[in-house]
Amino acid sequence: MECLITILLSISVEIIRLGNSFYIDWDRKMYDARSDTPAEARTTTLNEELGQIKYIFSDKTGTLTQNIMTFNKCTINGKTYGDVYDYLGQRQDVTENTEVVDFSFNPLADPKFSFYDHSLVEAVKLGIPEVQGFFRLLALCHTVMAEEKSKDQLAYQAQSPDEGALVTAARNFGFVFRSRTPESITIMEMGKQQRYELLAILDFDNVRKRMSVIVRSPEGKVSLYCKGADSVIFERLNPSCRKLMEVTTEHLNEFAGDGLRTLALAYKDVDEDFFSRWKQQHHKASTALENREAQLDQLFEEIETDLLLLGATAIEDKLQDGVPQTIEQLAKADIKIWVLTGDKQETAENIGYSCNLLREEMNDVFIVSGNTPEEVKQQLRSAWMTMKPDMAEGMVFLPEKILGKVGSALKDEVVSGEYGLVINGNSLAYALEEAMELEFLWTACMCQAVICCRVTPLQKAQVVELVKKYKKAVTLAIGDGANDVSMIKAAHIGVGISGQEGMQAVSSSDYSFAQFRFLQRLLLVHGRWSYLRMCKFLRYFFYKNFTFTFVHFWFAFFCGFSAQTVYDEWFITLYNLVYTALPVLGLSLFDQDVNDAWSFQHPQLYVPGQLNLYFSKMAFFKCALHSGFSSLVLFFIPYVSMSDSMRQDGKDLGDYQSFAVVTQTCLLFTVCIQLSLEMSYWTAVNTLFIVGSLLLYFGVTFTMYSNGLFRLFPSAFSFIGTARNTLNQSNVWLTILLTSILCVLPVLTYRFLTIQLWPTINDKVMFKARQAKAAPPPPSKRTRIRRGSSRRSGYAFSHAQGYGELVTSRRFLRRPAVSHSSHFTPMKSTSSFIPMGRSAGYSPTDGPHNAKAQGVEGTSLQMYRILQDQTL
Repeated sequence: MECLITILLSISVEIIRLGNSFYIDWDRKMYDARSDTPAEARTTTLNEELGQIKYIFSDKTGTLTQNIMTFNKCTINGKTYGDVYDYLGQRQDVTENTEVVDFSFNPLADPKFSFYDHSLVEAVKLGIPEVQGFFRLLALCHTVMAEEKSKDQLAYQAQSPDEGALVTAARNFGFVFRSRTPESITIMEMGKQQRYELLAILDFDNVRKRMSVIVRSPEGKVSLYCKGADSVIFERLNPSCRKLMEVTTEHLNEFAGDGLRTLALAYKDVDEDFFSRWKQQHHKASTALENREAQLDQLFEEIETDLLLLGATAIEDKLQDGVPQTIEQLAKADIKIWVLTGDKQETAENIGYSCNLLREEMNDVFIVSGNTPEEVKQQLRSAWMTMKPDMAEGMVFLPEKILGKVGSALKDEVVSGEYGLVINGNSLAYALEEAMELEFLWTACMCQAVICCRVTPLQKAQVVELVKKYKKAVTLAIGDGANDVSMIKAAHIGVGISGQEGMQAVSSSDYSFAQFRFLQRLLLVHGRWSYLRMCKFLRYFFYKNFTFTFVHFWFAFFCGFSAQTVYDEWFITLYNLVYTALPVLGLSLFDQDVNDAWSFQHPQLYVPGQLNLYFSKMAFFKCALHSGFSSLVLFFIPYVSMSDSMRQDGKDLGDYQSFAVVTQTCLLFTVCIQLSLEMSYWTAVNTLFIVGSLLLYFGVTFTMYSNGLFRLFPSAFSFIGTARNTLNQSNVWLTILLTSILCVLPVLTYRFLTIQLWPTINDKVMFKARQAKAAPPPPSKRTRIRRGSSRRSGYAFSHAQGYGELVTSRRFLRRPAVSHSSHFTPMKSTSSFIPMGRSAGYSPTDGPHNAKAQGVEGTSLQMYRILQDQTL
């Protein structure tokens, strides 16, 4: 019998898990029509753990974002463009009904590009020098390759989506990059084709954080165009740009407050004599056999000085649909989200604000960027002391060997307020060392959100392993690329997003879908329901079998411990196999406390699963205690009622077989009523299973005690007419009714008192749902708080070094651009200088400077908005 129960338990659990996996596969609300990708449960053993997640580890690019960059705003000569204003000068949000700028004047414009500020187009058409110079720089300073599929149809191949977005923006505003060769760049300037001689590319790298090109215009003027992080560009500006730099800085802060990635643009006209000398030194340094990179660094620093500021761009790395709302919902469910990304600190921080991972309402966001173990330890300690000032005095972080056995859980610290933590890869390497890992984990776990930037795939896995090692919590990792595979495998549950970076992450995951926003439905709906159903199944399964078994214990005192069974042999065989199998499966497959809309409306419903409240040692003890009480009632009430009772015909009713029929009937009614009380969501299937099980019981019972079976098998079915003679007595049905009421009464009393005196979040929401009798109201939209922070992106475009050298080499083939202008005359090269682009480290040094540039005059434009500009 014990073996049969164990087998039935295993089979039932697998059926429940399989059914809940099918729910995920069949969920149309997790289907992405754009990519024709449904959600997929690639395992059937982890569904209930989806309802217990405490930590989520997520990649950024391709997971939170679409990895699609769009030109959103810009500032040119102290004037911002990109916002939409009404006739009163009030800024308006961009909606589907907002009028898009008409680029029909430009036959080469990209039809997919959208911009909403009409004044910028008018400024270009009016020929304002600063505005045209701004887009001329974007059309020239890059390493993009152009492919002309047909006339007026261009396709850009960019090494990074950022550069592609900037070149596309210049294309739409009338400065179209057409083609390049190792010696030239051809662009269309407001319909007129121009060929610029490419003299040098000063390539980008992570230390320089900028890129420059030196070109000779068709008029013969040598110019240097530079774009890069505002922090490095501003250091190299001419003193005459101080006032413009202050205004631009304010605009950059505003852009960063909107979560945009910023890039500063500057230029200078290079003196011909100065460039000739610099060209010779550059050629000599590029062919040097020793200290080649240091010499080139010095030359780059010499020429990238006294720049004139043009403005700055603001690029939006578009978030996936619903990411901010998803993160906000998961945070309300007390799930802590850690973003592990390879992007720079500034980029990751700004995306954190954009997707509501970091919020301006937070008490503080700690930045850990130490370059030595001592600095990292001090920064972690400072952050911890800020969050727990009352325990800072004399607090010592214990090493692992003093904590006891390996894997001891590190308890959660309660802090007042919300905090965030941003740590870069260099500091994380020190923080993950054995001597500091506990201090890092302690500090990070007190924060609501953690961002680890510039991390390697190995470090991602190490962070997950660290949390698993010391925290008694279920972890989930989600990513879309091959670099996320180690993180996905390290977590308890891995989720893969089928994005643009291949299927490696999906192949290594337990669950997969196409959009990050589906994660909230996977956890808050399917995960919570699966956990709730499995816990109810286990509680009810143990209750019905403990109650069934304990009755034999009490009967042993009256049968002389002779191992005589209380029930009929056929009832013992069919009790778990037939009578109670389908009702418990119906409960475990269809039950739900509230529907999915209420689950989203109240994410706090997820918290009991994290605390394992539905099935724990205490819950198991309550189940055993309840079963013991029920077994007492089920044995002694029928025993006492039948001891001296008689049938209506005057014969004795208290025989053994009649007692067995009454007891097992009381047992089946009791467990079915208990199951009905456990069920929160009634369906036709559940009703059919419960009623059908009772009808099946009576049908089998009357059949086994029938005359026909006795005639066929007299030795096996010898108790003819027992069921008919017992169940037609009114006092027997009164006994069944009394027994069922006494078994159920304590449960009803306990639930009534707990709901009235100590209601849980589930009780409150279920009561509210019953009162509403309809779908809940839509969740209120969160008011976006404009960030007035001084944090701004030091982003210098996600470009890999070395592409400048590739562009200026002859390792790629490029046909000359076809002239579409009758007045275009190609210029002959006036120099024998062979450009050699290269990037190297930062090594500031003094050097000759060219003549001072003229001051930048302010411009005013009154077109589609009524604004008063500040005169610079």
